[in-house]
Amino acid sequence: MDLKTYLSAKRGRQAQLAKAVGVFAPDVSRWADGSRPIPEKYGWPIELATGGAVTRRELFPKTCANIWPDLAEGRAVSVAVAAFRDLITANHKEN
Repeated sequence: MDLKTYLSAKRGRQAQLAKAVGVFAPDVSRWADGSRPIPEKYGWPIELATGGAVTRRELFPKTCANIWPDLAEGRAVSVAVAAFRDLITANHKEN
């Protein structure tokens, strides 16, 4: 799923994602509408924060294998994404 679709699916996602990856909400908005490119360093944090709904492969289709060799080799990141999702869920239950 692309970032714009992810953000539009549920109210408040833009602010949540911005907080999760350590940027301002207008940055996320500009990334989603294509007016600014997403810096590569935010690829992995976005994938984690979205629980794998928006992947590095989708964000950077032409360069992802060069940036993240684990994707070039076809290794699954689902274990890391699942662990992060569990962590987020646990944090939400505590609050």
